[in-house]
Amino acid sequence: SMVLAVLEAHCGVKLSGYDVYFNVAGGLRINEPAADMAAAAALVSSLANAPLPVDAVYFGEISLSGAVRPVAQTSARLKEAAKLGFGRAILPETARGDAVGDAGLALNTVGSLTSLVADIAAKGRKATAPGKSATEGRFKHHDDEARRDARAS
Repeated sequence: SMVLAVLEAHCGVKLSGYDVYFNVAGGLRINEPAADMAAAAALVSSLANAPLPVDAVYFGEISLSGAVRPVAQTSARLKEAAKLGFGRAILPETARGDAVGDAGLALNTVGSLTSLVADIAAKGRKATAPGKSATEGRFKHHDDEARRDARAS
């Protein structure tokens, strides 16, 4: 899939050694570009052993360059997420202006897929025992940072 290719090419996430299956409730097929960021976050979360917040909704389109782009109906999506009980939304930085009346959700923005991967990988490193890295060998660009963190603790 395109999301897997972009994670490998631009974020250093090593997925080629894995069989990757993405299951959607009810067997639905996703043709909505807004689901790109949620799919990427779920994949990286699983690989990093860093659970995503249960009260968070992710949406944004991922470009071939690794940029996260806004999608249509941002305000409507936020209102629906609030109705469904979500407490925060992670969306592209460029969509913040479209988030009119944020429906009471805490908004976190992401500038690129690389920054999303770094945030999730950092949570995975913090959740692991000192001197160990749940992401060791899985994130090319983040392995050196993990080793520095382990030495500092």
